Amino acid sequence: MNAPWKSGLPGNRDAFAAYICDDAALDVLRPVVIEMGWAPEKCNKGGLRNAVQSLSVSASPAILLVDLSESGDPLNDINALAEVCEPGTVVIAIGQVNDVRLYRDLLASGIHDYLLKPLNAQAVHDTLNGALAVFTSPKAGDGDGVKRHISTAVVGTRGGVGASTLATSLAWIFSDHHKSPTALLDLDVHFGTGALALDLEPGRGLTDAIDNPSRIDGLFIERAMIRANDNLSVLSAEAPISQPLMTDGSAFVQLEEEFRQAFEMTVIDLPRNMLINFPHLLADVNLVVLTCELTLASARDTIRILSWLKTNAAHAHPMIIANKVQPGLSEISKADFEASIERKVDFSIPYDIKAASNAAKLGQVFVEANKSSKATATIKQIADRVLGASEDDLTSVSEEKKSLLGGFDLKSLLAKKDKVQAEPAE
Repeated sequence: MNAPWKSGLPGNRDAFAAYICDDAALDVLRPVVIEMGWAPEKCNKGGLRNAVQSLSVSASPAILLVDLSESGDPLNDINALAEVCEPGTVVIAIGQVNDVRLYRDLLASGIHDYLLKPLNAQAVHDTLNGALAVFTSPKAGDGDGVKRHISTAVVGTRGGVGASTLATSLAWIFSDHHKSPTALLDLDVHFGTGALALDLEPGRGLTDAIDNPSRIDGLFIERAMIRANDNLSVLSAEAPISQPLMTDGSAFVQLEEEFRQAFEMTVIDLPRNMLINFPHLLADVNLVVLTCELTLASARDTIRILSWLKTNAAHAHPMIIANKVQPGLSEISKADFEASIERKVDFSIPYDIKAASNAAKLGQVFVEANKSSKATATIKQIADRVLGASEDDLTSVSEEKKSLLGGFDLKSLLAKKDKVQAEPAE
């Protein structure tokens, strides 16, 4: 319940309504409402619960003023109000509790402003003007110099290869270093670590979106996403593991559509099983950052995923990232890995367990906690490659000379591995 993305007051519903608990507040509010050009009859007696009851059977107004004075649990009651409000409603709350934490929590839940009782006519007038400006001001990004949106999916070939660490780091770099409005979407609904890596509570935004995809719009995005910094918003979840994922994937597609309107960059932490279940997730993704390790299993799955991408998402440019690289200690060599997947590894991120532990202890993303590490320097290069990708880069995919699966020979790689282990140390 904050600024909607479309400008202009909705023409199919009332401009304003208020639900106020006491006569003193109504006496202050009505003259201001008349001055704004609205009907004083829209100032109703009764607080937030009356508002929920009324709006459950009638259209919500463009601007809604609700009194929380009689509410025992304002945050939960505001969420109940959100369930009956139509998309685009700007909500202003008033109450008697002068608490900064409550104020911040209410703003985070999506309300436009919070006013303290006793009401001041000038303060009410200014707040209503601010709410009105939400509709009349031009939409962000309406100018001629709109930047093209880049959507990047980070996919791990195996569990534990560091795809989530890379996804959160890229999102942080885009938002903090390059000041690009960025969305981080963690689609590991049950075990995602996107919010955890940023030391945030995941909230219910993603699970609410899955349960009610029809409610997803710009207003929902504002209310549901969690701010990690001024330019980074996170949508993550920790759904109960007893609760299976029941969705046709339409919520994810709708989320991506809203991200394109609201942000310059989208980073999707995309578990590989989601590719199988929801292939349409990559319909509007520009780049797929395929994260792997130099192992036989990872080489096999890199080949399989690259083949899948060629068939199901030919428009998406794959970028191969070898993570946790330890020269001389890898299961297979980089050269053998590249020969088996029939393409070059774009970047190799060195293994640094101390840096990873440091990030976890500090509750920061990897690149922020380890600014001078070699791994961070490589991740920054990956971010620069994504940001600097030209239109041709984003729409072209490397052509394989022959079948990827046909060129993969496990026995030959195993033989090379055994030969290296058999050679005596110098």
